[in-house]
Amino acid sequence: MLRQALLSAAKSTRLKKVVSTVPVSASIVTRFVAGETLDEAVEATRKLVVDGLQVSLDHLGEDTHDREQADKITQSYLTLLERLGRAGLTRGAEVSVKLSAVGQALGAEGEKIATENLQAIALAAHNAGTTVTVDMEDHTTIDSTLGILADVRRDFPQTGAVLQSYLYRTEADCRDLAYEGSRVRLCKGAYDEPASVAYQKDADVDRAYVRCLKILMAGRGYPMVATHDPRLIEIAGALATRHGRSKGSYEYQMLYGVRPDEQRRLAGLGETVRVYVPYGEDWYGYLVRRLAERPANIAFFLRSLVTRT
Repeated sequence: MLRQALLSAAKSTRLKKVVSTVPVSASIVTRFVAGETLDEAVEATRKLVVDGLQVSLDHLGEDTHDREQADKITQSYLTLLERLGRAGLTRGAEVSVKLSAVGQALGAEGEKIATENLQAIALAAHNAGTTVTVDMEDHTTIDSTLGILADVRRDFPQTGAVLQSYLYRTEADCRDLAYEGSRVRLCKGAYDEPASVAYQKDADVDRAYVRCLKILMAGRGYPMVATHDPRLIEIAGALATRHGRSKGSYEYQMLYGVRPDEQRRLAGLGETVRVYVPYGEDWYGYLVRRLAERPANIAFFLRSLVTRT
């Protein structure tokens, strides 16, 4: 019930107005978000790469309502990629893009706009020596997102996909995407989905995650294991061994600010570990979904509200 309440709060404009008065320097925000500015994002990336970690940068923003905003966010990604290239960081850093941020929801022309903007970002990433992963959002967008991904992969086959294990359909999607060269990030899912399309119990989501992971590890693609769960990390390692996968033929992914010691431990063992690093002014929805994933973070958040300056 608490998780459902938090996910509903992510959509509350009233609560967003209250919470958004907390400065980005507040401890809860800086724990999960690299900052509001491009400079802060690049500096956070540099520190992680120096520590032997890979990075996936997300310029926060979703539910774009007009073409001007979609183009502005697209330009932010182009600028980010140019800066990463100049800083010599693209060997260790890619970008993650939500299609809702670059125009997907803009009516009849939304898919066309999002496809064009994603292609522009993918081209910039290619020229900078890196790539893009397309984030997955709620279940109503999946077919559209996978269709846009397929279009962009014709020119940029390394463009990554994201699948969410809590959806009933995901095992079939894993089979479709487990082909040579296909990069697939598997996560549990963080949106408030109905029982008609998604598992509701944590144990069922975990079991589905393992089934999906078996498909990806047995396939010919490049699995990206996005989890902080020690059991699932152990299972992923065992499945990689079972299927004869060498280190570097898959990777682990974790969120910025979550289990940093484990990130470094795995990297120290020679595993590829990528940290999902969000930045930007539109951090509210992202933050609330992180709280929903791990409600123990709420106490930390409330202390930030009490002590804000």
